[in-house]
Order: sequence, then structure tokens, then C-alpha cells
Amino acid sequence: MCPHLRFLVLFVFVVKASFVNAQKINGISFVASRDKVTQENVSPVVQLGANYAAVMPFGFIRSVDSPTVVYNTDRQWYGERLEGAKSYIELLQANDIKILLKPQLWIWRGEYTGYLTMETEENWKILEASYTAFILEYAKLAQETNTDIFSIGTELEQFVVNRPGYWKSLIKKIKTIYKGKLTYASNWDEYKRVPFWDQLDYVGVDAYFPLSEMQTPTIESVIDGWRWWKGELATFSKTHNKKILFTEWGYRSVDFSAKEPWTTDRTITNVNLEAQANTTKATFEALWNEDWFAGGFIWKWFINHSESGGSDNNRFTPQNKPAEAIIKTYYTKK
Repeated sequence: MCPHLRFLVLFVFVVKASFVNAQKINGISFVASRDKVTQENVSPVVQLGANYAAVMPFGFIRSVDSPTVVYNTDRQWYGERLEGAKSYIELLQANDIKILLKPQLWIWRGEYTGYLTMETEENWKILEASYTAFILEYAKLAQETNTDIFSIGTELEQFVVNRPGYWKSLIKKIKTIYKGKLTYASNWDEYKRVPFWDQLDYVGVDAYFPLSEMQTPTIESVIDGWRWWKGELATFSKTHNKKILFTEWGYRSVDFSAKEPWTTDRTITNVNLEAQANTTKATFEALWNEDWFAGGFIWKWFINHSESGGSDNNRFTPQNKPAEAIIKTYYTKK
């Protein structure tokens, strides 16, 4: 190969790689707060290099067999309501951060939303009407604020499995209101059973895949742990002709952080910052250059940055921990 041709091939490769990285969704999950947001709350997101934020208002349900979604009430925190979500979106957008609007359900005492199931047809109909009112309210907000991506639901496995016709009808209703891109945030072990990906723009996955059984996972062990899941995700993306978007991803700063990454158990008291840092870095190394992968949203980011996370915190947030610096490195990489 002549030197000029070799240079041209190298140039094209570098440009292509840079383009792929530049187009990734480098997001954070911007947690709803009781407080209004100010520029002081958004500046750390900008400094991190994030180009997207997930804004997450909430609807509440009494139990896994209760059919009524309660939302946008004065008893909710400011950021959980329509007014708060709108102000969060507008300030983030003013800082050139694009938005995933991701309305979510919270079941009393934190029961898993995937178990939401009705015992009678009557209650299914009530739930469908209630959920439709909830989600269309936020679809209107997404359109009004020119939000880039809208999630039609989060981890609602039994609702989806039992009522597939409802969801396909709901998507059509959403599309009459909102003209941007759509996704659904499926759990990591749910996404293959979702029947309506053909109607959406991204395959959304809350990516708590088990990756390593080491107490302090090494970067190499986590990269190796991704090999199987990467193959499945790449094949699924190709089959459906949709990119995979991690609507949530992240790791706690605890021992065995990559063994069962979905674990929220508060009885776990140890802190392992290295475990979180290694799993985070390895996930970037394993996925961010894959062309089937759209990017993702770090779980999770609290608005009061200076008071969040820290060296004695073992929760998911990377704030004020070594993992934050790692995320910044990859989010600002050119």
C-alpha cells in the first residue's frame, strides 16, 4: 500500500471512530427532587461532559394489584410533578443538554413494577385508562418542550406481557401527540419479550446484566463478562434494525458490584469504590465503540452535587467518587 493511501485509510478510520463516539448518548439520570433546579445544579452535569439527561417524573400506585395511577399532585416532590419536570427540562436544554423524558411508576414500599398485574378484566381496563392519562400528559410535555426522546414506560413486564394490544394502541395515541423518538425502558432480562419494538426508535434496556462474581471485579473480568451479553444485544439490534439504548446503567460502590447489579438492598453496608470504578470503566471499554450501541444514562445523578455520593456512600451514584472521574474521561473524549 502506498504511503498516501495508507494515510487516507487511517484518516477515514480515525474520523469514523470519532464520529461514532461523538454520536453516543452520554447521559445521566437526573433524579427528581423536592427542590427547584438552578444553574448551580446543572453546571456539574455540563462539567461531566454529559450530552443527555433523563428527566423522571413519577406516578404512584398503591400496590401491585391496584389499578389507579396517582400523579401530578401537591403531595409529590416538585421534580416528580409536571411543573417540576418542565422546569428541569428547560434549564438542562438551556445548557445544550438533550432530554430523555422518562415518566415512571412507583409502587408503595418500592415493590417491583414488573409485577404490576390485575386480577380482573375490570381492573385491567381501569389501569389502562389511568396509565394512558398519565403517559399522554407527559407526551404532551415532551412535544411542548421539544424533548428528543420519550419513554412510554419503565420495567412493566407483566403489564406488557398480559396486555400487548393495549401497548400497541397506546403507542399510536402517543404518536398523534409527540413527534420525537420513542423508547421503552425494559429490564435487562425482559427486553427479548417486548412485542412492540418495531413501533419504537430505540430498544431501551435497563442494563443490570450480571458480569463478574469477583468481590472487587477487575476491568478484564467485567469486559470478559460482557462478551456473551454483547453478542445477544448485537444480534437483537440487527434483527430489529434498532440501536440498543441503555435507559439505565450503573453499579453500586459495594463488594460484588457486578454480580447482581440490580441489588438495592440497604442491609449491605460495605463500601468498595474500586469495584464501582472498575465495572464502570470496563463497560465503557466493552461497549462505547460498538455501532449497534446508542449509549446510555448513568444511574443515578442527584441535583445537589456537592452533597451527593462521596467516599462513604455505597449507593449507585458515581458523584464525588472515582467513578465520576472515569465517566468524565469517556464523556469528554474526542
